[in-house]
Amino acid sequence: MVWNKQEYDHIPGTYVFDGRKSSMGYRLNKMCMSFNNKENREVFANDMEAYCRKYELSEETTKAVLTGDWLQLLRLGGNIYYLAKVAIFHGQSVQDACAIMQNITTDQFKQKLLDNSAGIAEKKNKAGGFYG
Repeated sequence: MVWNKQEYDHIPGTYVFDGRKSSMGYRLNKMCMSFNNKENREVFANDMEAYCRKYELSEETTKAVLTGDWLQLLRLGGNIYYLAKVAIFHGQSVQDACAIMQNITTDQFKQKLLDNSAGIAEKKNKAGGFYG
């Protein structure tokens, strides 16, 4: 399959989860979805590397999973919502993982979210209760 370059490909620090990324990260994201099953979570927790091999992840992707390299996993096509399932095995929340990706503390990341949310409630009320 041929993927055309997109305008957003060159936005610094941005990894848009589009069709290309979805295709790149299919095996990784499929593995993450398997964690919906309790038995699979236990098998992964017992031997993460073997579980990655079961899903035929590349060496690069496996290394990123094992080390919790969230930014690299995004680059390799990981979907942030699925990666949250892996973060739990590293004792981290989604906010922890996002803070690591931005090289800031979790508290700084939480504050950033609060700062960026200023005015959203008023906007929503003006729009009749919907985001638009």
